[in-house]
Amino acid sequence: MTDRFLSIEGCGRDIAPIGEGPSNHSSINNIKMLTTTKNLGIWMDHSSAHLMEFTTEPITTNIISNPFAHRQNEHGLGKSKDGMHHKEQQQQSGYYKQLGNFILNFEDVILFGPTDAKVELLNLLRADHQFEKIKLETKDTDKMTQNQQHAFVKNYFSNRL
Repeated sequence: MTDRFLSIEGCGRDIAPIGEGPSNHSSINNIKMLTTTKNLGIWMDHSSAHLMEFTTEPITTNIISNPFAHRQNEHGLGKSKDGMHHKEQQQQSGYYKQLGNFILNFEDVILFGPTDAKVELLNLLRADHQFEKIKLETKDTDKMTQNQQHAFVKNYFSNRL
């Protein structure tokens, strides 16, 4: 299993595809079937999102971090509440926009995790016509290990095939 970390600055629609390595030529029909419907699972909270593409390859995880969640304590001293709230909203918006740009490459997406971040993202995506043809769903889950996240994504999409 591979983790790749992506910062929010400088990232956009040109994020490299998840999953590397040679394809399995003996099961080319399965690969074609799965690539016609691109499935993505995202375990998320307000501080980070773990993006996992469901394919025939082993699942890898890309992690997108929300910079505000990591920097709020550093910059919180000496600033007004209004200024901090405005900065938090801007960075949260950038975090969701980066996730949305990545989601545009998929047809079926499950957002899951322990906080309301998944619902906030879902509401933003549904308000944008670019996401009309993408099947979006949310599920409440607890905090999960990487193996639990991968098992959840495999189970969710395997039951839908």
